[in-house]
Amino acid sequence: MIPITKPDLGPDEQEAVCRVVGSGWLTQGAEVAAFEQEFAACTGAARACAVSNCTTALHLALLAHGIGPGDEVITVSHSFIATANAIRHCGAEPVFVDILPDTFNMDPAALAAAIDPHTKAVLCVHQMGMPCDLTAIAAIAEHHDLPLIEDAACAIGSEIRLDGRWQAIGGRAGATACFSFHPRKVVTTGDGGMVTTSSQTHDQLLRLLRQHGMSISDKARHESPQVLTEAYPIVGYNYRLTDLQAAIGRAQLRRLPDLVARRRALAAGYALRLADLPGVVAPVEPEWARSNWQSYCIRLPAAADQRQVMQSMLDQGIATRRGIMCIHREPPYRAGEHRHLIHSEQAQDGCILLPLYPALTESEQDQVVAALRRALHSPARSRRLEEPVEAAA
Repeated sequence: MIPITKPDLGPDEQEAVCRVVGSGWLTQGAEVAAFEQEFAACTGAARACAVSNCTTALHLALLAHGIGPGDEVITVSHSFIATANAIRHCGAEPVFVDILPDTFNMDPAALAAAIDPHTKAVLCVHQMGMPCDLTAIAAIAEHHDLPLIEDAACAIGSEIRLDGRWQAIGGRAGATACFSFHPRKVVTTGDGGMVTTSSQTHDQLLRLLRQHGMSISDKARHESPQVLTEAYPIVGYNYRLTDLQAAIGRAQLRRLPDLVARRRALAAGYALRLADLPGVVAPVEPEWARSNWQSYCIRLPAAADQRQVMQSMLDQGIATRRGIMCIHREPPYRAGEHRHLIHSEQAQDGCILLPLYPALTESEQDQVVAALRRALHSPARSRRLEEPVEAAA
C-alpha cells in the first residue's frame, strides 16, 4: 500500500524524546522556548509562540487582533473547516470568497469586492503549501486598514518573493501567520502549532491566552529561588505545547531544508510523469512562489468520475484524497448565497491529491501514475461515458 503521506521520523527524533523524558520536565518548558526561538529564526519572524495545534493558533491570532462578536472576516471556503471554525470561536462570521483555479488560493479581486464596513480582518490560506499572492492581498488589506492573518498550516518551508527578495512564509514584516505540526505536514510534532508575529504586544497576549491567562509560567515559578504567586488577569485557554512535542519539532526543523528539497524533487517528478496523460492538469507554481509541496493536487479530466478514479486507485494499492473541501457545503456554514464560489466547488469535485512524502521512491511514483492511467481508462468509466444522458439521469 502506498499511503497518501507518511511522517518522516528517525533517530534524531527518538533521541529528542528520550532527552525530555530523562529531564523530568514534560509540559511546556525549556524545549518549547528553544523551539520558538529556532522557529522564529527559520522563518525570519520577530517572534514565535507555540500552541497545541493550528486551530488554536488561528483562534488566538484572531483574538490578538481584536476579532469578536459581530465582526466579519474574509477568507476562503476552499480550506479545512478549522479555518472558518476559528473565526466562529471568536463569535465572528466568515465571509467566503472564491479561489484562483491554478493555485487554489484566494482570488485578490474577489477579496477586494467583498470588503464592506463589517469586515474586520482578512484570513488568507497558503493552500497545500502553495503561497498565495501576498503582494496583492496584503496591499488590499493595508488599503482598507485591515489586519492580515495567514493560515500557513501547510506552508512551513515555503517561500515567496516579496519586494524583490525571497522570504520564508511567516517572516513577512507586520504579518501574523499560523502553522500546523500535524502528522500530514512537512514538519510534525504529532500535533501542535505556532503563531509568528512582529508585534511584541500581540506576542505577550498570545502567551497569556495560551496558558489560562496565567501571569507567571509554571516553569518560571518552578525555577524561582523565591516563592512566586501567579495572577489571572484575563480569561485564557489551555492551548499549550509540551516539551515532548517541541523536542521532536526541533529535530524536524533541523531537517527542514532536506525535507523540502525532497518534496520539490518529487513534485517535479510527478509533473514529468503526468505530462502525457490527456486532460490531467498538474498544479502550477507561480514564478514568485516556491512551494514546499505539502500536498500534490491534480485536476482530473472533465469527464472523469472523481470517486471512481479514487476507488480504482485504492483497489490498486494507492491512497488518494479528494480535492480540498469547501466549508460552505458543510451544515454549519450552508446559510447564505454561495453561487460565486464556482472555482472552489470545481476544485473539490474535480481534483485529487496524490501520495507525496520524503520516503516515496521514484518506482512508487511510477506505480502511482500507472494506477492513475488505468483508473482513467477503466471499463467502468468507459461504460459511464457511453451511457446516454437519459440513462445517466
